[in-house]
This record gives sequence, structure tokens and C-alpha cells, in this order.
Amino acid sequence: MGLDNDTFQQVLNSIDRFVDRRLIPAEDIVEAENDIPADIVQDMREMGLSGFSIPEEFGGLGVSLVQEVKIMQSIGRTSAAFRSLFGTNIGIGSQGIVMDGTETQKQEYLPRLATGEITASFALTEPDAGSDAAAIRMTARADGDDYVINGTKRYITNASRASIFTLMARTNPDEKGAAGISAFIVPTDLSGITVMPADRKMGQRGTKTHDVVFEDVRVPASAIIGGTPGVGFKTAMKVLDRGRLNIAASSVGAAARLIQEALSYAHDRKAFGKPIAEFQLVQAMLADSQTEYYAAKTMVEHAASVFDEKGKAIEEAACAKMFCTEMVGRVADRAVQILGGAGYMAEYPVERFYRDVRLSRIYEGTTQIQQLIIARQMSRKFKEG
Repeated sequence: MGLDNDTFQQVLNSIDRFVDRRLIPAEDIVEAENDIPADIVQDMREMGLSGFSIPEEFGGLGVSLVQEVKIMQSIGRTSAAFRSLFGTNIGIGSQGIVMDGTETQKQEYLPRLATGEITASFALTEPDAGSDAAAIRMTARADGDDYVINGTKRYITNASRASIFTLMARTNPDEKGAAGISAFIVPTDLSGITVMPADRKMGQRGTKTHDVVFEDVRVPASAIIGGTPGVGFKTAMKVLDRGRLNIAASSVGAAARLIQEALSYAHDRKAFGKPIAEFQLVQAMLADSQTEYYAAKTMVEHAASVFDEKGKAIEEAACAKMFCTEMVGRVADRAVQILGGAGYMAEYPVERFYRDVRLSRIYEGTTQIQQLIIARQMSRKFKEG
């Protein structure tokens, strides 16, 4: 259902002000220290950013997906580290519990996720299982009333900050592919879990990703999301469809910021006696970026409306994720070009955005995976007539 329009607009206006007055001024600190200042972390929690997609009955705001993507467009205007901090709580870390969890699991975890008291991480990717998520090797072997988990997860966002992992593991080694995979809620303080040092990345400083090693980690059968083994892959795919729209919306927000920075510079910078914004070739780059931004914004909001109406938007989410993340890469490239030598300098935010947005075309399913999903959905509908 989401919030009524007036209430939501108040929420969105508040977030816009927070981004402009609190987060954007702190971007250089995050970049320099590779971390988010503790006082900003607390401010984000107090604003309710950790729980706006969690239902109201569990302490969240319960926004619709259309409303969520508008919020993420606002957050996307600043450093990716800020979105990453709470993104797993409102997205892939919590939504498996929201969608498929038992009532007990929802009551135990969702209220604390909504307040930011705890952080969830989504643990799917492995050293040999990324795009082919059905190929995961992590095992969860039944042992009486428990399961014993062994294996390694890779590139796990917020692993060092997390209190729980929503984790995919193979409970039936005889079942190949997706059928043998189950989803678990695993507290991060259990014996046998080792979070490895943070990854060094091309961009997105301030975000934290890690390998996580599980050695004979014992969890009760009640830790299986929904209580039913063997359906974890379906949970993961539902979560990723929603997460793809989250990433798409963030990319739209980043494009808006890049266009703003490029337009401002083009009016300030003079060459041959006049602002470069008056040169037609610069105008062409600005116009191309604005047009693609408008198309992407329209696409992601429409895809979200389909999800709100039907409870799924497989093809629409894949289209939006592919187009929006490819779009922001082109916009970032043009922004650097418009700024010229200044665009290559770290004192201007377009340099950071140029590096940060490159990851958007990879996580939550690469562009090539989105192409496969789209084509398969097209063929399925064609065969159904």
C-alpha cells in the first residue's frame, strides 16, 4: 500500500534536505577515511533510513516500491557508501524475511532491522558462483535438529557491520542447480564464522565488502527462512528482482548529480571568451545525458509500479537495471569530458562518481545476466501467445 501521498512527500523532502545538508558535505571525509563518521551513522538510523521498506507492523515505514525508488534516487545523489550502509537492511538483507519468513522470524528480526539496531547482509555470491547463483557450493548438512554450514562467501556487503546473514547454502547435495538450495538466517557471532579483511576496490570507498568463511557453523533448523528447505533460490530471486530496482533508482540519482555538476561547471568555465555551456558540442553532451536520465527515471518508476501492482516485475526490473546502470556510466563519462582535465581530478566529485558507478553494471546481476533474463521472458511470453 505504502504511505499516503502527503506523508510520503514530507518524508521525501526530509531525506532530500538530509542528503543536501548532511551527506553531500561529508563525501570528502568518507573518501579520505574509507568509512562513514559515527555521528552520521546515528543520524541515518534516527531518520529511519534502515527501515523504510519494512512493513509498519514491524516498525518500518512500509513504503511502496514506487516510493522506495524515489527515496533511492535522492540517496543516489551522494556517495554510494551512504546507500550501502542501510541498503542491505531495506533491501536484499531483509526482504527475504519480509517476503518468505515465518511469523516468528519476522517478529524476531524485522523490528530491530527497521531501527538499525542490527544490520543484515545478503550472502549469496561465492568464489565460483556469481552470475550462476544456482552453482553455489556452500553446504548446510543436516545433523539432528541442526544444520552445519561450511564454505566461503565472497564480496559480502556490510559483513563486518552485520548482526545476521541471510545466507544461501546447499542442503541437498544430490540436487543439482537451484532445487537443493535453502535460505538461512545466520547470526554473525556464531562460532566458526570468520570475516576476512575488507576488500580493496576501484571505487565506492566507505562501503565494506568481505569474504566470509564458515567452518562447521551450527544453526537450528528453525533458521531456515520460511521453515521449508529447498526453496531458498526462489527467495533469492524474488529479493534480487526488488534489489535490481533499488540499484537502478540509485543510478538515476547519481546521474542527476552528475548532470548538475557538469551543468554548473559548464556555466562557470570560460573558453574563447564565453562559458563552455554556450558551445554546441558541450550542449549536445548535456542534452544526451538529460534525455537518458529522463528515460531511466521514467523506466524505473514504471517498473516499480508494476511490482507494486503484481507482486513481481521480472522483465521490467531487468530492463530497468540494465538501462539505468548503463546510462549512468555514459553520463559519468560525459561529465568527466565536460570538465576536461578538472574531471580527472579528485577535488571534483565527478571523478569519484565515475569510479563508483562502474560497479552498478555488475552487482545484483551483470548487464549480460539482465539481457538473458529479458530475452527469456520475451520468449516465454511469445510461446504462451
